[in-house]
Amino acid sequence: MLRVGLTGGIGAGKSTVSKVLADLGAVIVDADIIAREVVEPGTPGLAALVEAFGADILHSDGSLNRPALAERAFGSDESRLRLNSILHPRIGQRTAEIVNGAPADGIVVQDIPLLVEGRMGPAFNLVIVVHVDTEERVRRLVELRGMTEADARARIAAQATDDQRRAAADVWLDNSGTVEQIEEQVRSLFTGRLVPFERNLRSHTVVTVPPVLCGPDPEWEMQGERLVERLRAVCGERIVRVDHVGSTAVPGMDARDLIDIQITVPDLAAADALSEPLAAAGFPALAEVTRDEPIPTYGVGGEADPALWDKRTHGGADPGRPVRIDLRVDRWPGQRFALLLRDWLRADAQARTEFLELKRGAAAKAAVDAREGDPTVTYADVLAPWFDLGYRRAWAWAESTGWAPER
Repeated sequence: MLRVGLTGGIGAGKSTVSKVLADLGAVIVDADIIAREVVEPGTPGLAALVEAFGADILHSDGSLNRPALAERAFGSDESRLRLNSILHPRIGQRTAEIVNGAPADGIVVQDIPLLVEGRMGPAFNLVIVVHVDTEERVRRLVELRGMTEADARARIAAQATDDQRRAAADVWLDNSGTVEQIEEQVRSLFTGRLVPFERNLRSHTVVTVPPVLCGPDPEWEMQGERLVERLRAVCGERIVRVDHVGSTAVPGMDARDLIDIQITVPDLAAADALSEPLAAAGFPALAEVTRDEPIPTYGVGGEADPALWDKRTHGGADPGRPVRIDLRVDRWPGQRFALLLRDWLRADAQARTEFLELKRGAAAKAAVDAREGDPTVTYADVLAPWFDLGYRRAWAWAESTGWAPER
């Protein structure tokens, strides 16, 4: 199933987005609702709270008096930890029950107010942030929820900033307009991205892009960072490092709208063991791609030894963010060159200009000459000779600067 995280600041209108998604068929998991469910009268959760904090945290009808609980629970770090030890496991268990009960082809949306603050984004296939500027949120909280302006501003200030949310957002929904406008945005997102993403995830289908160059996109850097964090969460301790590489990692460089990521593994067995976890996370394998072309392409042995250029390759199932992921062995020439090429192009303006002109020519040729019926083959063939010379130049730069890949 596709798992989506939904968040936004207080007063941004997550409930409106959640309702539309539910109407369209998504399974909604609302953290606030679950937090209330697990402490309803008669539940083990409420009994545990009474045992920990006393019976005077209850109303006369036996329901939880939340202000009274807050006064007791937030008085010290010890009492706060006691509260969390009671609530969090029960909330987690109920959440897991709802998620596990969703259909195999379901789109599960978890509404989590503090998703950004809790750094939970990497756990989801996609994160949606609902945004409204601060002044409009204050107005809504005062007029619609009856808060004082001071309380509204204090609550907003205590949450993540807009910049922090934007960095976490795969999808940014602007809810500053009318209800009809946000509903249309959500319907378009559901049919145009979430539904095909789920279908691709289930069928292990990789989204491809043609060799068409786009101008530099400032979003590429943040998209790369989110992918790196998501892949680190999937791979855990089984890998050495994850890096955003390729042209989209070079500021100011035109590139195909395809984020290149390199996962460094200790050996190919580790790469193979990650095949299913990566596919389940939305990154299906490209089983036919198992090797880089050795560089230099001439000679025998050493860095041209084909065995040292073996790799495993995955793509992305998200139609809104195509990605290519190469798993290469630590310190093998292909792994080192991917990092070196990125850093050399970042540092050397002349090399960057030469490479960009070549890429433009390759894209132009691919548009009229699709070798083997695939324009990407033409594109790669035009670029290949440059990499032989670029390999030597890049390593000369590395030696002259004392380059070493940053961890």
